[in-house]
Amino acid sequence: MTAPAAFDLAGKRVWVAGHRGMVGSALVRRLESEPIGALLTASSAEVDLRRQEPTEAFVQDARPDVVLLAAAKVGGIEANRTRQAEFLYDNLMIGANVIEAAYRAGVERMVVLGSSCVYPREAPQPIAETSLLTGPLEPTNEGYAIAKIAALELARMYRRQHGMDAISLMPSNLYGPCDNYDRTSSHVLAALLRKVHEAKVSGAPTVTVWGTGTPRREFLHVDDLADATVHALRHHTGEDHLNVGWGRDVSIREVAELICDVLGYEGELAFDTSMPDGMPRKLLDTTRMRGLGWEPHIGLREGIADAYRWFLDHVA
Repeated sequence: MTAPAAFDLAGKRVWVAGHRGMVGSALVRRLESEPIGALLTASSAEVDLRRQEPTEAFVQDARPDVVLLAAAKVGGIEANRTRQAEFLYDNLMIGANVIEAAYRAGVERMVVLGSSCVYPREAPQPIAETSLLTGPLEPTNEGYAIAKIAALELARMYRRQHGMDAISLMPSNLYGPCDNYDRTSSHVLAALLRKVHEAKVSGAPTVTVWGTGTPRREFLHVDDLADATVHALRHHTGEDHLNVGWGRDVSIREVAELICDVLGYEGELAFDTSMPDGMPRKLLDTTRMRGLGWEPHIGLREGIADAYRWFLDHVA
């Protein structure tokens, strides 16, 4: 892994693609403390990134120096397993169009944000970056994962063929402000937080958790990812992607119990074993990212409390 001279963000025009999503909005918050020249944004209503012509037209007109690709169609295990074609098509098009448009516009540096879903279902734990493409994917999120792998590999190939300075980050399970709390498409932590909140408000004696509760996940607050992105933007270049996470995981049962504790819910958990568990474990090896001098700062209890405050203000 190369340790380049620090990239200077001063005066740069930075486009956050997907600025209204959980990751994109965290990047916008993080960039407020940086001396950038301009923050560039466009909503999906203004520019459909799944379409090549409007994407290229926007980038040619905006002329960003830096592109942070956070735009994506995302969802939890049920949305991923029942809408595979939609997740594959939309994310494949977004990645290809934004990377090609950035290359054509001559951007100085680009960050492609992926997901730990790119790794094989049975990858050795903790999962090293070198595990990519070494085995079959988890079937419940295969469409999304293939699209993310394609974007990662496309950025790598553009670097090799065109000399484009694109890097890729693979974060662990994310949560935090601006998360999706839809009952059918949210990720596990957001889904549990909403369920526990509603059970507490209604006085329900139990909360149903999908699956057995035994799978283990590594959770990262989205503001930590935003900080890691800016750090990598400054201090990393090269075709090797970087894992971003805490380096430790918890079971689904344990995170559900922690949410109950943080929210003050005293009922019981019930596990619906007819629902899928997904990958048995996803713990990332973050040695490379820590080697660049970055570490996360927001612990899980503190992060859940922060996410719940946002939920109360914007959803509940």
